[in-house]
Amino acid sequence: MIKIGVIGLGERLGWMVKVFSQVGVDAKVVGVVDPNKKLAQSRLEGANRDAVFYPNLKTLVSKACPDALMIGTRCNLHTPYAIEAAAYDIPLFLEKPVATSMDQAMALEKAYSKSKNPVVVSFPLRVSTLCRMMREQIEKGAVGRVEHILGVNYVPYGTIYFDAAYRDYAITQGLFLQKATHDFDYMMYLADAPITRISAMALKGRVFGGTKKPGLMCSQCDEQRTCLESPENRKMNGSGGNDQDHPCVYGRDLGTPADGMNEDASSALFEFANGAQGVYTQVFFTRRDAGTRGATISGHLGTLSFDWNGGVGKYVRHHKPFTDTIKTPEGGAHFGGDSELIRNFSNVIVHGEQSHTPMRAGLQSVYACLAAKESAEKGIFVKVRQVGKEI
Repeated sequence: MIKIGVIGLGERLGWMVKVFSQVGVDAKVVGVVDPNKKLAQSRLEGANRDAVFYPNLKTLVSKACPDALMIGTRCNLHTPYAIEAAAYDIPLFLEKPVATSMDQAMALEKAYSKSKNPVVVSFPLRVSTLCRMMREQIEKGAVGRVEHILGVNYVPYGTIYFDAAYRDYAITQGLFLQKATHDFDYMMYLADAPITRISAMALKGRVFGGTKKPGLMCSQCDEQRTCLESPENRKMNGSGGNDQDHPCVYGRDLGTPADGMNEDASSALFEFANGAQGVYTQVFFTRRDAGTRGATISGHLGTLSFDWNGGVGKYVRHHKPFTDTIKTPEGGAHFGGDSELIRNFSNVIVHGEQSHTPMRAGLQSVYACLAAKESAEKGIFVKVRQVGKEI
């Protein structure tokens, strides 16, 4: 049995610890560090309910003697706990983003340049069936040399970044770090090269945010019947999102474009180290069937494209009259990627298998996201820091 220690048992890790049993791995949560003990306990099932809560990571490690650690705190705390965990030389599962500032990222890189413990970063898209299949096709020469990658993410549940805890910009530091960190990672994986320079734009305060008083809940507002984002209208229109009482998405407490707030949409143009070009866009006010997430990879010999939401991939040969369509089984959290992450993490712990999503990938993605954030703020191309190198 694998003994797991958890730091920050939120919804994400509450789900991920359940995946162990779903993929047939004998694992048990033996220790937890979380300030909200009652809520954290409610996320534990079966034998995991016996987990002991500890005041800090040091005590958890010394008393519970876990075989591995999982960090799923608020995003701004990922780095401090990961740096502390580096000293224990035991496998670590780390939620993304691995850092939310350049200072954090550089400190994390320094800590793990000396650490022996393997890390599995929570990047399920990279290990999903469709993404791995596309990478296999690229390696077989399906498109020739990769010249261009387009990534799109039209998020049908994007209101969570404005009506839930993710609305706190002080913690998220914007949606390049919060969301695009997934996508930059899988795009670099498909290109087989890191992003070296980037130009970006962010659309802020045009859809969400506004002048409503801070702390306003829908139930306290006299515009419930007319507001498209009220629980009543979300239910009636089938527009998704939280259809219970929630914080106003037009409040001053969401921040301002000048002071910092999550973006309604953002886009980036970038160059990979091998000379290929990338384009990415993410939209957070999309609803219902308009949601899509996937990529198009082009070279002289062909084009590969896929959409995770539909579970469909396509291969177009440029110089032969044939097109292949690939359909993957539906279902599975993060398009099957969560299961693959836990399988890999388990094998890292028990068999010493290599991580499919190592710390280097987490850091390189964060460096790209931080450069995109800087570019959007300054309106210039920004060089992306490379892991192990100065700019």
